Amino acid sequence: MTRRIAFSCNGHLTDRLMPIRFFNTYSRRIEDFVPLEPGVVRLYTCGPTVYNFAHIGNFRAYIFEDLLQRHLEFRGFRVIRVMNLTDVDDKTIRGCRAAGIPLAEFTQPFKKAFFEDLDALRIKRAEHFPEATAADHIARMISMISTLVEKGHAYRADDGSVYFRIRSFPAYGQLAHIVLDELQAGVRVRSDEYEKENVGDFALWKAWDQADGDVWWESPWGRGRPGWHIECSAMATGILGPQIDIHCGGEDNIFPHHEAEIAQSECVTGLQFSRYWLHCKHLQVEGTKMAKSAGNFFTLRDLTMEKGWTGREVRYALLSVKYREPLNFTIEGLSAARSALARLDEWTRRIRELANTAKLADALNISELEQFGSSLDDDLNISAALASVFDVIRETNRRIDLGKVTPEEAKGLVEWLEGVQSVLALDPEAEVIPQAVHSLVELRSQARASKDWKASDSLRDQIQALGWTVKDSKDGQKLTRK
Repeated sequence: MTRRIAFSCNGHLTDRLMPIRFFNTYSRRIEDFVPLEPGVVRLYTCGPTVYNFAHIGNFRAYIFEDLLQRHLEFRGFRVIRVMNLTDVDDKTIRGCRAAGIPLAEFTQPFKKAFFEDLDALRIKRAEHFPEATAADHIARMISMISTLVEKGHAYRADDGSVYFRIRSFPAYGQLAHIVLDELQAGVRVRSDEYEKENVGDFALWKAWDQADGDVWWESPWGRGRPGWHIECSAMATGILGPQIDIHCGGEDNIFPHHEAEIAQSECVTGLQFSRYWLHCKHLQVEGTKMAKSAGNFFTLRDLTMEKGWTGREVRYALLSVKYREPLNFTIEGLSAARSALARLDEWTRRIRELANTAKLADALNISELEQFGSSLDDDLNISAALASVFDVIRETNRRIDLGKVTPEEAKGLVEWLEGVQSVLALDPEAEVIPQAVHSLVELRSQARASKDWKASDSLRDQIQALGWTVKDSKDGQKLTRK
């Protein structure tokens, strides 16, 4: 296909023939992305199970999904995104029972913390955050299970629970590449999470037992609660409709969770559940699997409140490796993120200062400007996209040093950067300058006005001791954090 690109100063490609392409886990191929409805993307992303604070492995998936949404919006799509909150499953029930408090009281602090962490990492809020325990979603789960029973895809077993009959759905196993003929007939799995070796008919509705305590709902099959898998199918189809465009998650969700979602959803609706499946690779910490026993288990709060990193630095570190490649999360990586952001911030300051006197934005003849969007069109190739941004920084810094960037061109760069930052969300933090530093800067200004250079130098040293650097320019004193 011929490539034709026209660059607009706000960073969007206004005329392009190259399609957006994604690796579809279901087909194991790179495919052109074509939504069911032109201009609209229905996106479902698996959210947290709120039994504890989310860890950085979880947030790798959420940041990948945030990048996906932001890039689709950058390309002009309307994205209707749903991210569920799993607030009833085996883990949450065990947690509330151990704490001796009601389920809702147990999960609420973790829900609150999750949204605080989203904000710290600059992850856009989904349009919908359905909670599995909401009455309307429980009702839809029961309705879907009833339909599956009526169609012969599910049955009530002797333990009182309702199971999905996987052999009634010949396509079962295609997402995870499991051969159905090799499975052991008649095996039932009541647990929400299990390995491929334990594959069998999975629980849609779990009959109440003493371990559930006061967590139960009435149903045609007696008291009980939904299985984890039916929760997502009910919430996705209930909000987005019987077919969605993209379903995302970490690769650990492929089996059994997403495999089960496909089977039960398609057996209810008779339609393809999701046209594209995108999964991100696992995160390791310092080259090993993250585990509390290994001392390398981090929540976002561990990194920001205890170790002093910012949410923006953590975002960069989790964002900077393509989602289909393993990410080794290290302290050195966080330091590299800090350095990269400092470089981006300094360049942003330079072009904004230069652009302040411009009236209109000039067209820019820098080939790397178009590479940011086209790299992300190629299966969210964030590594190439970031490389293109730093190529622009290097080239324009060279031109600025030579006096070859006009204020009008700088304004064009500012507008391009705004488009880039709508996707990356790595804008500089708003600096809060302490009053003590403000006062010293004012005293230094007075000292310089009276040509008291000794006092000026002393005040500069005091400012530096407080963690700030002051530089003199023709426009006055410029204050930056050290």
